[in-house]
Amino acid sequence: MSVCFAPANVVTEVKSVEMHHEQLTEAGPGDNVGFNVKNVSVKDIRRGNVASNNKDDPAREVAAFKAQVIILNHPGTIQAGYTPVLDCHTAHIACKFSELHEKIDRRSGKLLEEEPKGLKSNEAAIVTMIPQ
Repeated sequence: MSVCFAPANVVTEVKSVEMHHEQLTEAGPGDNVGFNVKNVSVKDIRRGNVASNNKDDPAREVAAFKAQVIILNHPGTIQAGYTPVLDCHTAHIACKFSELHEKIDRRSGKLLEEEPKGLKSNEAAIVTMIPQ
C-alpha cells in the first residue's frame, strides 16, 4: 500500500505493519504500531506524523482546524489567545484557541451559547485552533 506521512509529505510503500515486533495483517483504531517502509530515512518522519492512504484523500497539514473540546480541569477561564500544549496520539504541540464559536452541552452536543467570551472547567465548545 502507498502511504503519505503528513505533514512531512513523505510518500512510500509499506512493507509491513508491526506491533511489539510482531507483524500484523491490519491495525485498528487506537493501535500504536510501527511501519516497515521502503527507502525512507528515520530522519524524514517524526513522532506524531499521520499516515494515510496516498490514493484516497491523504492527510495534510493545515494552518488552523475546528475542534470540539471539553475543558476537564482548569483553574481559570479560557479565552481566545490561550495556548495550551495538546497531546495528539504521541505528538505534543502548542495550539492557540483562536476563536470560541459556540458553547455546547458536553453530553448531547446541543448548542448552549454562541460566541462565548470564555470557557471554564467541565464546559464543552466548538473552537478554532491554530498550531504554533
